[in-house]
Amino acid sequence: MAAAASLANPTTFASSLPHGHHHQASVSVSTFSFSNSRKQRSFKSLISQSILASTSPVTRHTSIVAAATSDSSSSGSATSFHGLCYVVGDNIDTDQIIPAEYLTLVPSKPDEYKKLGSYALIGLPASYETRFVEPGEYQSKYSIIIGGDNFGCGSSREHAPVALGAAGVAAVVAESYARIFFRNSVATGEVYPLESEGRICEECKTGDTVTIELAQSLLINHTTGKEYKLKPIGDAGPVIEAGGIFAYARKAGMIPA
Repeated sequence: MAAAASLANPTTFASSLPHGHHHQASVSVSTFSFSNSRKQRSFKSLISQSILASTSPVTRHTSIVAAATSDSSSSGSATSFHGLCYVVGDNIDTDQIIPAEYLTLVPSKPDEYKKLGSYALIGLPASYETRFVEPGEYQSKYSIIIGGDNFGCGSSREHAPVALGAAGVAAVVAESYARIFFRNSVATGEVYPLESEGRICEECKTGDTVTIELAQSLLINHTTGKEYKLKPIGDAGPVIEAGGIFAYARKAGMIPA
């Protein structure tokens, strides 16, 4: 019931996170305003205008940091991710990412956050013969997801990017996103939602070893030797890198640290 209430009221969900917890505060999907994920994102003014004050500080989730390589800038920002990819098709909806039956798990509780990771992408149809997370495991060996068009469509549940982050996903590369999933990914700081310039999902296979270079907006498939241009993450990048909208606002001095 607590989880259901938090989804209905993202402000409550955000402020309910305990002091010092590793998971990021979430934010109402109305915080950001843009028509679709293909347009340039400029979050700074929107954050300063509509950031919601939270009563308890949060610290950054470690999944993205753990998945990043040692190639980092002097400021500590992760600039590349390296690992195995998991390939999915078009219209992967939030019920496939994390089925509704698992929404009773409360991400602010460490044990339940961990369990969310074990159920990530468990709703995929049987045609996906390779499991994203092996039975009995809490995290996936695939740290990068490559998808097609309209990734994250369906409901506005914030558990979708949270479950992927809990499973150890650093980034999703898709042809396009449902805008609410994109906003939730940025707001929670769980995963980087990166856009490809073509249908990379038709050229990569699950298990390929890939590297994402954020600074160059580039995906390198080491298994095939091919490289693919990605669309720049823009102003959303620093928000995700900070650990989500609340952490970013504190870092920028928009709300008290």
